[in-house]
Amino acid sequence: MTPDAAIVLTAAFAAGLVARVLRLPPLLGFLAAGFALAGADAVGSGADLGRPPVIDLLADLGVTLLLFAVGLHLDIRRLLRREVWLTTGLHSLLMVGIGVGFLTGLSALGVAEASGLDLRALALVALALSFSSTVFVVKVLDERNESRSRYGQIAIGVLVVQDVFAVVFVAVSQGSPPSPWAFALLLLIPARRVIVALWERAGRAELQVLFGILMAFVPGYALFDALGLKGDLGALAMGMLLAGAARSDDLAKSIFGVKELLLVAFFLSIGLHGVPDLQQVLTAALLLLLLPVQTLAYVVLLSMLRMRRRTAVLTALVLANCSEFALVVMSTAQDAGLVTERWVTTTAVTVALSFVLSSAVNARAEQISDAIERRWPDPDPGSLDEAERPIPLHDVDALVLGMGRVGSAAHRRLTERGLRVLGIEHDEERVARLQARGVEVVLADATDSSLWRRLVAVRTLRTVVLAMPFHEANLATIEVVRARSFAGTVAAVARYDDEVTELHANGANTVLHVYSGSGVALADAALDGPEEALQP
Repeated sequence: MTPDAAIVLTAAFAAGLVARVLRLPPLLGFLAAGFALAGADAVGSGADLGRPPVIDLLADLGVTLLLFAVGLHLDIRRLLRREVWLTTGLHSLLMVGIGVGFLTGLSALGVAEASGLDLRALALVALALSFSSTVFVVKVLDERNESRSRYGQIAIGVLVVQDVFAVVFVAVSQGSPPSPWAFALLLLIPARRVIVALWERAGRAELQVLFGILMAFVPGYALFDALGLKGDLGALAMGMLLAGAARSDDLAKSIFGVKELLLVAFFLSIGLHGVPDLQQVLTAALLLLLLPVQTLAYVVLLSMLRMRRRTAVLTALVLANCSEFALVVMSTAQDAGLVTERWVTTTAVTVALSFVLSSAVNARAEQISDAIERRWPDPDPGSLDEAERPIPLHDVDALVLGMGRVGSAAHRRLTERGLRVLGIEHDEERVARLQARGVEVVLADATDSSLWRRLVAVRTLRTVVLAMPFHEANLATIEVVRARSFAGTVAAVARYDDEVTELHANGANTVLHVYSGSGVALADAALDGPEEALQP
């Protein structure tokens, strides 16, 4: 290891640790470390760090792997919903218009960075600032375990459509449209069965990790890039191709550590774009005034599309930041002679400051959405989108959150005991199968922290079963249930001893350790004989 690499690693860890101690996201520490390293190099500290090429390489690998992981959890049908594509299209047009007017105003006020830009350059800068950061948003959602929540899925869908816009922009700006052979990528769809078969042969250990990295970088990034498409979009597409497979969740978990490590380089790279002077910092601070406008535009558009106020606000808040893609736009514009090199550094500062501001705001997203919801209540439930309407419990005795194997078994046993049971499940196909079998289940996201706000509570409800595989989601649900003064029984599942302890401490009456419970069930099945053991 070179001394420079040791300095970068030490600075990144130290800054991330300080951020964690201050109860801030570590990524803010990594951003600060990047600027500190660039500053140390600028004043001649003796460490000639410059901008190590390996940092950019690792950053690109991290973003590619992140988008592949996003694709593994993404249902393409969600992208076709109007709250995704219509919101993204209208929002982009609106913010480009507002951005051009805002930058023109800054130029009239004598702000040096905005002076001398023609209409084309103004539109490029406005477009760059209108996009949100895929990396930042996905990390925020992952940390809150809300990637599969209603608002999380809308936010990710918006980001994906923005990435499509990015592909079009890069193709037009560079004058190099995609290769005609790009249509051959559609052959990946029928090839999915072969790919999944190879995946199953890889097992669940190190070969599965290698398989995920291979899919993200070879048929994903490299193949799409060779055909004139955005490589990152290719990684996302490969993830979406494999989404819904039996082991997609396992694959996402297996590459999690590699992805998180590589993303450290991404946040370092933003800071390493250069040390800004006071004029650039002030310009970046002024550009941040566009964020409240951007946020309000999302809230208004989503509300017009019949989303709940809470969904609209949470989506808007998590998207209230600037994208790393803005740096690509500025670099391309610089090469074309539309903006000066100073705009690249100014944009890097704007992106970094937007991350800091967005982190602070999203730490209080729930409280902000609550306050807005009280002052601006939802319209009549009948006018809301079907997926946003309150869920009546219809004199239900028990509620089962998560209708996988464990939840379905719990639902069946409670029904056999004579209870009126309702299941909550986010997988549309699973809901359709269960409803076809006559199971009482509704489509909703059990990991959505606002689910209980949609449930119309009745006095007969006395049992809540948390059958979700996510420990954090179970904990969050217990907190919400108890906060609503629910006095009935809360039962949950756990995989590890410390999770059992934590669930009990937070208000669960009964906790089943999945592994020990499986052992008991296995012994019962062995004693009951083969015919009984084969019962579903």
